[in-house]
Amino acid sequence: MHFRNLTFIGMAGVVLGLLAGAAIAQPSPAKPAQAETKTWTPPRTADGRPDLQGVWANNNATPLERPKELAGRPYLTEQEVAALKRKAHELFDGGNSDAAFGDSVFVSVLQNVKGEKAGFQSVDGGTGDYSSVWLVERNFDNRTSLITDPPDGRLPALTPEGQKRQAATAAVRNSRPEGPEDRSLSERCITFGAPRLGAGYNSYYQIVQSADSVAIEMETIHDVRMIPLDTRPHLPSTMRSWLGDSRGHWEGDTLVVDTTNYKAGAFMNASEKLHVTERFTRTGPETLKYEVTIDDPATWTKPWSVVIPLSHSRDAVFEYACHEGNLGMTGILAGARAEEKAERTAK
Repeated sequence: MHFRNLTFIGMAGVVLGLLAGAAIAQPSPAKPAQAETKTWTPPRTADGRPDLQGVWANNNATPLERPKELAGRPYLTEQEVAALKRKAHELFDGGNSDAAFGDSVFVSVLQNVKGEKAGFQSVDGGTGDYSSVWLVERNFDNRTSLITDPPDGRLPALTPEGQKRQAATAAVRNSRPEGPEDRSLSERCITFGAPRLGAGYNSYYQIVQSADSVAIEMETIHDVRMIPLDTRPHLPSTMRSWLGDSRGHWEGDTLVVDTTNYKAGAFMNASEKLHVTERFTRTGPETLKYEVTIDDPATWTKPWSVVIPLSHSRDAVFEYACHEGNLGMTGILAGARAEEKAERTAK
């Protein structure tokens, strides 16, 4: 089991006032989250390309979508960010609260700062959850969404086909599972998918590169993406995988990765038409700018893009051992069978 955080074990779902004059609800001037160093020159590999190698972490607190209460506000003031950091430290750094995953970290901290909520309890608070002692500290900046396009920081509307697919998936997930196939890919220790946009939960990546290929290992479940840098075409469309078929090339100092041939449902319940474009750019000694554009006309009405700043980490990528520690799946299925038995007994 991997204890950077607590390894995912069948978890079924999983993110009191500001300084005077700096309330979250008030508008603030738009400004970039971080000023990039224009004169910095990235280190080079033997073949002269920017050296992207190393371990990179995504522990950002910025939510994927902009919260509705921050509509029209792409950035927060420095005072607002400071207030969020203080509240996050109060809520999660002592190890006394439930663990908060994904966007629930930012949303809960925001609600606490605005006085709309006191403390934090996980969605399965009735049975408990991991303690926050297992979680890494999340990094707050002044952006209000990872999504940069559309400009409102929200996911585009689903197509009718996408809505039907989402409803069908939700119906299965909200019903009693007949077997492991009714649970998510991550709960089954198959994959967390790629690109993985989630932060703060074993969201570390190790990049190794050569002149003709790049390998990206994801700490979760130890998926490894092998990305050729030559001009070979994509695989035939009949050959599909959970991580898709990636091809890379350099545009100046930016590595561009084009991925097709996904299995349906490999990423955010998308279809087999999913097409992902990723861009990796070193912007400083400790930062890697990660840009992703998602295009699936069978799921969303238009493409959408995110920008995630990755931070260099001196930690190693540890063993994940998902299958070996997946006691939660046994518990979920045993619980379902116990409920069925109880119903038969009652009848």
